[in-house]
Amino acid sequence: MDLSRVAARTKLKPRREPYWERLSVGRFIGYRPSKIGGAGSFICKYSEADIPRTLHALGDFGHLPPNERYAEAKKAAENWFQHVQSGGSTRPVTVRAACEHYARTRPDAAQRFKRHLYAEPLANIPLHKLRKAQVMAWREYLAATPAKVSRNKTGEQTTRLRSGMDLNRNLVPLRAALNLAKDDGLVVSDAAWASALRPIVGADRRRNLYLDRNQRQQLLKHLAADVAPFIRALCLLPLRPGALASLTAGDFDARRSELVVSHDKAGQARKILLPKATAALLKEQASGKLPAAPLFTRQDGRPWNRDSWKHPVKDAVRAAGLPSGSSAYTIRHSTITDLVTGGLDLLTIAQVAGTSVAMIERHYGHLQRHHAADALAALALPA
Repeated sequence: MDLSRVAARTKLKPRREPYWERLSVGRFIGYRPSKIGGAGSFICKYSEADIPRTLHALGDFGHLPPNERYAEAKKAAENWFQHVQSGGSTRPVTVRAACEHYARTRPDAAQRFKRHLYAEPLANIPLHKLRKAQVMAWREYLAATPAKVSRNKTGEQTTRLRSGMDLNRNLVPLRAALNLAKDDGLVVSDAAWASALRPIVGADRRRNLYLDRNQRQQLLKHLAADVAPFIRALCLLPLRPGALASLTAGDFDARRSELVVSHDKAGQARKILLPKATAALLKEQASGKLPAAPLFTRQDGRPWNRDSWKHPVKDAVRAAGLPSGSSAYTIRHSTITDLVTGGLDLLTIAQVAGTSVAMIERHYGHLQRHHAADALAALALPA
C-alpha cells in the first residue's frame, strides 16, 4: 500500500488496525484514519530476529500540510528504527523522566529541575526525538531568566542577572541526567546535548571568602540556639549545607562513630568515620529521635533548608562583625581550606566532602605550595 499519496489515505476507512506500508525488511510505517474526520495518525513497526517486535506512535503531524505529513512521518520512523537497531530503549522516555531518575538521590538537582525545567517544553520531549536546537533554546531561556536573590514566599522578591557560574550550576545536572540515560541505553547518542550543555569555562571562579577558626567561633556565639548545632556541624564536617540538612537520625551510627551521607549533590552515598567531638554532637542531636527523623531540626521540629538557615546566619555574621557575604557555604569552603593546608591528601578530602579531586585541585590546589616546597627541601642531599 502506498501511504505517501494524500488521495489514497483519504479513501481509507477508519479501523483499529493501522494500514501498513512496508519500507524494508522488518520495517513498516502505518496509518490510522481519524474517526472524526481530523488528521489521521502515523505509527511504525520494527521487527528483526534478535529484536522483539515493537510499535511506536509517531503522531498525526497535523501542523503540516497533508502532502508533507507522510515524508515527515517516514523520517521519524527511520530515526526510530536507527535508535532501536543501535540498542536504544524501545520504551519512550522523556527528558523529565530521565531527570527524575537522576534526581532521586540528588536533592540539589531535584530542586533545580523543579525550578527551571519541569514546566518547560523541553521536559516533555522523548529522548530519542531530542534535538540540539531544543536544548539550546532552553539554555538561552535560562540564561535570560533573572536569578532570584530571595525565594521567600512572603516579602519583596529581589532578582539579579544570572551569572555564568549560576548558569553552570543548572546546566551540569541536566547534562549529567542525560548522560546517565545514555549510559542506561535509553538513548544512543548525546549529540543533542554534548555541546549545547557544555559549561562556561572559567565561570566557576575560586571562592576567596574565608573564615578562620576564631571567626567561626565568634559566629557560633552569635547564632540562635536552634541553628547553632547545625552550623557547628558544618564547622566540623566539610559537607554541603543541603547534604547536612538532609541527614536523618538513622544516618548516624553512634556505636561505630560513623555517618552515612546518602543525599548530596554528588549523588553517591559515602561513609565518614567521625572523631570524638563530632560524634558527640551528632549523638546529642539524634537522641530520642526515630531513624527517619531529621538529624538537625528547627525550633518547630522541621528540617533546615536554605531559606530557613540563611537569615539566622546573616544576622549572626552582622552581629559578630564578620566579612559581609559570609554564609553557610563559606564555612564549608573554610573547612576544606583548613584540611588542604593541614596536609590531608586531596583524594581523601574529595571523598569526605563529596566532590571530585579535580574540583579540589582547581579551587584549593594553590594552597599546597608550601607543602610542595617542604617536600622538595627534604630531597636535599648533604654537600
